[in-house]
Amino acid sequence: MFMEKVSLEPSIMYNVTELNTVASGEEGESTFGKMSYLQPMDTRQYLYCLKPKPEYAEKAGVIKGVTVIGKLDIVWKTNLGERGRLQTSQLQRMAPGYGDIRLSLETIPDTVNLEEPFDIICKITNCSERTMDLVLEMCNTRSVHWCGVSGRQLGKVGPSAFLSLPLKLLSSVQGLQCISGLRLTDTFLKRTYEYDDIAQVCVVCPFLNES
Repeated sequence: MFMEKVSLEPSIMYNVTELNTVASGEEGESTFGKMSYLQPMDTRQYLYCLKPKPEYAEKAGVIKGVTVIGKLDIVWKTNLGERGRLQTSQLQRMAPGYGDIRLSLETIPDTVNLEEPFDIICKITNCSERTMDLVLEMCNTRSVHWCGVSGRQLGKVGPSAFLSLPLKLLSSVQGLQCISGLRLTDTFLKRTYEYDDIAQVCVVCPFLNES
């Protein structure tokens, strides 16, 4: 059969990007070739990237657990030219869990110089249903060193609220280095959350570039 159309219609909470084409000149070409035929007993996978819309992404509890992501619309033709169509019911998937606190990076440089401080901005989101009083601790690793005061108070963060946290660090080793060693402690419950391998940054030696 000839696969005329396979698309994902997202729910109101998501934007979708189709990942079933490759760049070829000005227009994208299907990863399955110019003629999208599906032979008997063949299996094919279609990929889509779903991202929460900004108004929902800021509400940590809205997309928690099982959520409706959208429905598939499939149109095909048989070898005799007969047309068929299948539209699924709303598909449900489990949204990624982040625990009580989600830590993500808002900004980070791709490349930094060896032993020179650089800045990142972390976003801390309270995904729980209670207010937290947070304390930040920074632990150095073999190659990455934090600049600043460890053990400082970040204050209270309400349910589904977030705060942006600018931080400074430097690397003493060249190459692709992992940013690790952040610890957040909720003083209300005396519970500590550890964040390692947050991101990677390429560390280069500026003197080698000049030569």
